[in-house]
Amino acid sequence: MKNETVRKTIKELVQYALLALVIVVPIRMFIAQPFIVSGASMDSTFRDGQYLIIDEISYRFSDVNRGDVIVFKYPLMPSKYFIKRVIGLPGETISINGNTTTITKTDGTTFALPEPYTHSQTLQVLTTKLASDEYFVMGDNREVSLDSRSWGPLKRNLILGQPIVRLLPVSTLGTYPGSLQSFGTSK
Repeated sequence: MKNETVRKTIKELVQYALLALVIVVPIRMFIAQPFIVSGASMDSTFRDGQYLIIDEISYRFSDVNRGDVIVFKYPLMPSKYFIKRVIGLPGETISINGNTTTITKTDGTTFALPEPYTHSQTLQVLTTKLASDEYFVMGDNREVSLDSRSWGPLKRNLILGQPIVRLLPVSTLGTYPGSLQSFGTSK
C-alpha cells in the first residue's frame, strides 16, 4: 500500500511538472522573457541591474514607434542583447548636429526631435538614411551609449520586444517603463 502511494505521488508530481513546462516554456520563448539592464547607456530611464519583463509578442502584430524603448540583439554580436530608444523609423533620414537630432520623414517633412528623456548629449555630426527595414536607436545617456551612431541602423528582424514591467528594484516597480507618457509626452 505504501509503495502504491509513493508511485501515485511521483506520478502526480511528474504530471504537474510536465503541465508547468507545457505552459511556462512557450510563454518564456514566444510571449515574455526576463531582461536585466547592464550598463549606464539608458541612465536615468533605466539603471544598471534593473530587472525587466520584455513583451515579445506585440511587435509581431503592431509597428515599432518612435520613442519606444526596445530590447534587441546587438547587430555585431547577436548573442548579446541591448536596450535603447527608437529615434528613427524605416525610410527616414536622421541628422545629428551637436545637441540637436533632426528627423526627415518619408513625406519630406522635417522636425527637431524633442527628447525630454535624455540628460546628456555628445557633440557629434552625423546623417543616416534608413532603409525600409531599419531603425535608428540611441541610449538615453548619449555620452556612454554604444548605439546606431557607432554601428549603424538596426534591422527589424533583430528587435526582440519592449519592456512591459520593471520588477526590481521594488522601489521602481511599474508598467511600460521608459514610455514617453512617463515624460509627459505622447508617441
